[in-house]
Amino acid sequence: MGASVVHWEINARDSQRVQEFYSNLFDWKIDTSNPMRYGLVNTGSKEGAMGGIGQADPNNPAPSVTFYVQVDDLQKYLNRAESLGGRTVMPPMEIPGMVTLAMFADPEGNVIGMVKASEKPALTKKKRPVKKRASVKKRTKLRRRG
Repeated sequence: MGASVVHWEINARDSQRVQEFYSNLFDWKIDTSNPMRYGLVNTGSKEGAMGGIGQADPNNPAPSVTFYVQVDDLQKYLNRAESLGGRTVMPPMEIPGMVTLAMFADPEGNVIGMVKASEKPALTKKKRPVKKRASVKKRTKLRRRG
């Protein structure tokens, strides 16, 4: 089975402007409540990979679109990409509490990201654990005491 695309991102010179554009165009909910103001996109759909909209790198301010493929061994796939004519753009890097990722360029220069298979990008807020309710028998005892 092939590797899955699990995330995409759009990097823009003016990320706020582009976040507003896509939010209005597709009715996406974009959450920027994080220190980097990276816009985590909630498309409202259960289909397709989730994504984000962020600020372009100041050292390379050109806008870009990247997708991320989930793999089991980042370095193995970087080595494989290089053997096929690609080049490593970013070696494996951990973003604490989020994801471990790496990036390569294909022979034409398209930059593709990869994420470690045991992890997924933080695409949505964590669900709160469901509190267990006391059994009917226990609730009845508690009511009688009170």
